Amino acid sequence: MQVTTERQNVSFPDTFVLVGFSDHPWLEMPLFGVLLISYIFTMIGNSSIIVLSLVEPRLQTPMYFFLDNLSLLDLCVTCTIVPQLLVNLWGPEKTIASWSCIAQAYLFHWTSCTESALLAVMAFDRYVAICCPLRYVLIMHLWACVWLAAVCWASGLANSLVQATLTLYLTLCAKNTLDHFFCEVPALIKLACSDTTTNDLSLALGAIPFGIVSPLTVLISYIFIARAVLKLPSAEGRRKALSTCTSHLLVVTMYFGPGMYTYLQPPGNNTQSEFLSLFYCVFTPLLNPLIYTLRNKDVKEAWKKVLTSQSKGISLKGQ
Repeated sequence: MQVTTERQNVSFPDTFVLVGFSDHPWLEMPLFGVLLISYIFTMIGNSSIIVLSLVEPRLQTPMYFFLDNLSLLDLCVTCTIVPQLLVNLWGPEKTIASWSCIAQAYLFHWTSCTESALLAVMAFDRYVAICCPLRYVLIMHLWACVWLAAVCWASGLANSLVQATLTLYLTLCAKNTLDHFFCEVPALIKLACSDTTTNDLSLALGAIPFGIVSPLTVLISYIFIARAVLKLPSAEGRRKALSTCTSHLLVVTMYFGPGMYTYLQPPGNNTQSEFLSLFYCVFTPLLNPLIYTLRNKDVKEAWKKVLTSQSKGISLKGQ
């Protein structure tokens, strides 16, 4: 009889409580200020990269096509998580509507899986550019890039639909408190009192292409790249070849490093996991455009060209 009582109202509650950083109330206001500033610069930085690559012919190459997709994913992740997090940090209420929580679970799973696949495709693009330079235009032609990007987005969506939909059928035992600052599938599964074997198995199988195959693809690509670079006769040639990869390597490290540490470690320090999640969900989308802007000669020259043309236009209007 007790089991029946615990399993009343098996469907999702009207609202969820996001515990987030409430264990550190002194941190909430400073964190709100930092997140608000990072949110503004994330939106500006990623949007400007997309616009810049559309208006500057020099940036209309496969590498920047994939970078546009990465910036779009970063915008999606930021808009999915940060606005609700700012609301919860600002006020005493730490709640999120059920429909918004479910939307977060779907969208975050979709974008995170897609980004994992996209980073692997970007590594393959760099491999072709350095190891097969004479066939690069033939292999990475426009429709090949569109097809690869579409596969990334579609595979991430398919995995999200499976994982998040399975989660909706769980019995939550009237619990509605998530020990996290946003709704994600593993956090929702922890609230279940029904059997989660199917969900756990589905998550494990879904992690194979995005959590294992994608990082391995990046690793193997860079092993071949390193071998090709070491065979180059001149130091200048090696430097130029490596300079095209360093930005992507930094982004890959920032994405896969904290993410794999967070999800592969045994349950324990929730506060540490939350701060790591904050890094790859909030600060990585902020740093990605900075890395590609500050370390990339083509992007810097495109920025100078746009700013110079705008300043000339303003001076002509003033005359």
